[in-house]
Amino acid sequence: MAAALESDGEERTRNEEIQQRKEEEEEARTELTQLQHLPDSYKTNSHSEIQLLAIADNFQRQYSHLFPDRKPLLLCPVNECGMKKFVSTTLKPTTMVHHELVTWQGCASFVASFLNLELLEPPVDPPRHMFSSTTVLKRQRATCFEFSTLLCSLLLGGNYDAYCVSGYAVKEMCLLDQSLQKCPLLDTEAKSVISEQQQPEKKYAVKPLRGLESRFLTQQEKKKQEAEATLLQRQKLEEESEQRPADPLRGLRVHCWVLVLAGSRRVQENFFIDPLTGNSYPTDSDNFLGIESVWNNLNYYVNMQDCSNGCAEMVFDLEDLKIWEPVLYGATSKKQEEEQSRVFEMPRSWVSYINITEQDLETRCPGGTKVIRYRKAKLERFAPGLSPDGLITQLTTYKDLDCTKVAMVKEWYQDRNDCLEEREINKDDNSTTERFKHKTTFHLLLLRCRSLTTGTEQEMEFSNTRSDELVRRRLTPHEMIEMFEGRNDFLYYRHVFFSQPVQLSEFQDDQPLPINRIVEHFHRNKSKPANNDVARRIFLVAQRQIEVTYHLIDYRFIPSRRTFNVPTTQNFSADLVCTFQVDLSEKPLGTLALYDMLVALKEHEADVTRQIRKSVEEVKYILTCREQDEKNIELQTVTAQAIRERQKMEHLAAEHERWLQEQKKDVLAPFLIQLDKRDDLSPEDATKIYQDCLAEMRNRLVTQANLIQKRYEKVTQRLQVKQQWYQENQLKLTKQEKDNYQTYCNEKTIQISAIQKRLSKCKEAADDKYRAFDQNLQRDPRLAPHLRGHRFVNESTPHNI
Repeated sequence: MAAALESDGEERTRNEEIQQRKEEEEEARTELTQLQHLPDSYKTNSHSEIQLLAIADNFQRQYSHLFPDRKPLLLCPVNECGMKKFVSTTLKPTTMVHHELVTWQGCASFVASFLNLELLEPPVDPPRHMFSSTTVLKRQRATCFEFSTLLCSLLLGGNYDAYCVSGYAVKEMCLLDQSLQKCPLLDTEAKSVISEQQQPEKKYAVKPLRGLESRFLTQQEKKKQEAEATLLQRQKLEEESEQRPADPLRGLRVHCWVLVLAGSRRVQENFFIDPLTGNSYPTDSDNFLGIESVWNNLNYYVNMQDCSNGCAEMVFDLEDLKIWEPVLYGATSKKQEEEQSRVFEMPRSWVSYINITEQDLETRCPGGTKVIRYRKAKLERFAPGLSPDGLITQLTTYKDLDCTKVAMVKEWYQDRNDCLEEREINKDDNSTTERFKHKTTFHLLLLRCRSLTTGTEQEMEFSNTRSDELVRRRLTPHEMIEMFEGRNDFLYYRHVFFSQPVQLSEFQDDQPLPINRIVEHFHRNKSKPANNDVARRIFLVAQRQIEVTYHLIDYRFIPSRRTFNVPTTQNFSADLVCTFQVDLSEKPLGTLALYDMLVALKEHEADVTRQIRKSVEEVKYILTCREQDEKNIELQTVTAQAIRERQKMEHLAAEHERWLQEQKKDVLAPFLIQLDKRDDLSPEDATKIYQDCLAEMRNRLVTQANLIQKRYEKVTQRLQVKQQWYQENQLKLTKQEKDNYQTYCNEKTIQISAIQKRLSKCKEAADDKYRAFDQNLQRDPRLAPHLRGHRFVNESTPHNI
């Protein structure tokens, strides 16, 4: 029997190995087919690229001779077609049209989510192969160097001063091990809870009694507790990190990340971006242990600084040849003008245009799903539409470090027909919380169900669009609380006590509710005297009593109240009413008035009882509907596109608002700060600021025109290359390829025409903008007194753009 089981196990293992080999062979064939359709630039080297490879090879030999103890530089890795390519030419600056990829945060988040990590093997050496970003996007697998190449290409296209960095990092960063880090989604949730708690008080909220405590002492005690909690958390993390064995390869593990220098896109300080997580770090972070080299699309720089203390004391002035050794001397850099003479110009990138589609942004995760493990937490992300129930994110938190005991599961949904957006399952208090959009049938925003020893507790929150103005309801087997906002009768609180436990599973439509007491609270109705305006009403059903308390009269601290004893027969007398009247000058009510009041109260009691019964039935009906909704989930796919369009419009509106705020800023502020002056300007200072502002304005206009001109030349060159390709291959092209060529030419021709018009308008408007700016400067109250009587002739007007 044992031999038979062993034989079956071996057979399954062989079948699994055969299936795995088939999958690997199929994947290899697919990749080979894709490589055959790559452009020639992937498979060959141009004359300038061959020259660059020779320069790099010579540089590598001299570097190895001068620094034999340092590792060889990553200069010319092999691409997917087996060709050596200089790393700077592997970068492809690409401008993205998607608003999600306009900022570095959006680009870093996309790259970290879209790609899976392939670890370096061995981990102490840079890779011998580096694929293009176009191939990486198709494979959705990449090494840290390919991660950085894609991210840096997007940042360069977004006008960031970005560089790929080859160096050394801690083990957790190289292996994408985030098990010691707190999940950032938990921080976001905590901040949202704090913001909700700090919301301003509502207009009709009951103000708490003033605490007779020292605010200063309270704040000091709070700060002390926070400091102790932070210290305790830090000690726990240190103890956990100490439990892990020391890394024998610390300082030797190779890693690649992105450096963003200050100066472009309003970046104030240099910072690092880890492309594997999308997180930013200061340049003195302990996670980075050293740097060998950095590069962008213009040049390659070798670090000549000491990294024995990590990157904390490093200087990132790449123009300083004493601390950064460039491969190409005299080559164009970010800080230099293009008109400057240079020895050798970096060849253009051999990589095709990086195309990120709407579908890429929608799916994000490789294969539709991605799992990230944090400290006591696991985060799972799913592509929209992948899960049949619309699940897109699931966060599981644990009680222990080994992640075996679940504490809470939180799920986010999208495009569901029942409008469910979030669900939280808390294992500690046995509760399930669901949050919805405003479109639900019952105007339901929140539904929380919690298991109790005596039954189940249901808590619901509603939008303020209900006809009964109900905003919150909490039902347990022993009581029910309802809260209202904006009612015409000024009711805002109702509390019902049951004499026996009410179980919804056993509750029948014809079964009477065992109501023991009903308490209602009302806001002040200014149209009535305070003595006649009810503040609280209590129906003591079991005791056959009704208590009415009125609002306080001004400058009084005791309210008037009445207690009605409901007779069992029709006989009524004034003795059945106990009245406490604050204003003794007011005439007491007669027997008939008291009887009419009692009749009205009994009618209110009957009406309230019906409303309570209706509320309990509604709770039961909502729970039944939720069970049916979970069995019949449908996804509204159209909603995803609508949400995307709305987000795009919101982004454009925010950008427009930011632009308006920028226009309101003081244009003289940077120049005043340089002079360290505000109002006491001398004529010389005013003249200098005036001329510097005009020079700055001219540079902006020239830069804008140059960017449009470069775009025009780029598109024109692409069209010419395509036309040349057509002339060489037109005899062997299929009809479909000819049609595609014709479509391509038409699109590029229209694009060139649009760019020409834009360039023409830019040149025409330059003089007007410059003149208007000049007039505004001369009218500025800080400059005008010193500029009067002087006529400045501006030789640098931008008429020659």
